[in-house]
Amino acid sequence: MGITETLDYIHNVKWQGSKPGLERTRELLKAIGNPEKKLKFVHVAGTNGKGSTSACMASVLSEAGYKTGLFISPYILCFNERIQINGVFITDNELEYLVDEIRPFADKMDDSPTEFEIITALAMLHFSQKMCDIVVLEVGMGGRLDSTNVIETPELAVITAIGFDHVKELGPTLKDIAGEKAGIIKNGGDVLVYGGDTGVEEVFSRAAAEREARLQKVDFSRITKQELSTGCIKFGFKPYDDINLPLVGSYQPYNAALAVTALEILRDKGYKISDDNIKDGLESVRWPGRFEVLGNKPVFILDGSHNPQGIKATAESLLCHFGDSKIIFVVGVSADKDVEKMMAFIAPIAKCFYTVKSNHIRAMCPQELAKKIKRFGVPVTDCGTVGNGVSEALSLAGEGDVICALGSLFISAEAREAYRRFYNV
Repeated sequence: MGITETLDYIHNVKWQGSKPGLERTRELLKAIGNPEKKLKFVHVAGTNGKGSTSACMASVLSEAGYKTGLFISPYILCFNERIQINGVFITDNELEYLVDEIRPFADKMDDSPTEFEIITALAMLHFSQKMCDIVVLEVGMGGRLDSTNVIETPELAVITAIGFDHVKELGPTLKDIAGEKAGIIKNGGDVLVYGGDTGVEEVFSRAAAEREARLQKVDFSRITKQELSTGCIKFGFKPYDDINLPLVGSYQPYNAALAVTALEILRDKGYKISDDNIKDGLESVRWPGRFEVLGNKPVFILDGSHNPQGIKATAESLLCHFGDSKIIFVVGVSADKDVEKMMAFIAPIAKCFYTVKSNHIRAMCPQELAKKIKRFGVPVTDCGTVGNGVSEALSLAGEGDVICALGSLFISAEAREAYRRFYNV
């Protein structure tokens, strides 16, 4: 198959639907030789910060000389981004080969795997065939029943900040959600948690005790000075001074602190990771679509925040960077999101909103989104497509304005392309 046919096969409607359970993933992986059993993992779950934390760890491990796989969900730039080794995306040819190899087994399964389960198997096979030393494996959703949780005890389980998202699938309370995330804690393993909520921490402590796992929590008091700019954040995390982190959201030093603590645990387990590797790896990390500044006249920011906690963090970052300046928002969200809670954090700092809809099947229609936002008393324009919204915002903005496109990771690629099209770059 060519790449078009390959992607069509992966995204085929027969794989669609939510079917909890690990049995299908296990069956498919067994059919292709259990490639996951040949790999070592850092398994990463959480609500916010999974991607940034994973990218930081993978960058440092690569800097330290390890052949490092990185599995992320979803992608921003292109599908191939989901499966990468030392920062290099899987090629079209490699993806075509893997699908050809897996397809006969998936097609004959009585209980068809889901799309994400297919992709998980593809990633495991790729990382195994390329003989990765370690894989940073990001959970798709939840943890306990996520297809990535078929792995045995990882080198380390990492759980990032917990918030309200996917409540229909994971449960209505933070403790419910934390319980699902805690599903990645394995017997006799090591686990590192972000912490921050007493009830959530109790869930993790109980799960670790039940499975005789060693639990650690990040010491954020080690974070020292923070200097913000739209190019990088300079901060310290004792004993590492003057780290220039190119992820500029004001919350990113906390994700980096989680990543560094995880790397220190790996170092204690025998991984050769120097202090210079940590600094150099953090300074070279790239993570598109997370408070990413595309231009400065006007300032144009892409941000993938898509739940109340994430939007709150974005609002705090905007205040840190731009003070009392009112922000022009290009917003598109998925239909299952709590729009009122999300918009409550950014409406007070908004100059106006342009509502849009991405091409994703789960996207909320912009008319409905506009209606919900109008309740906050801020000017709203329904622009239809992401391209129209970006073009409208850029056309009317002055050089001193700030535009932020956010609400869903799914609009990021379309907003980036619309920005480049507007400026012919």
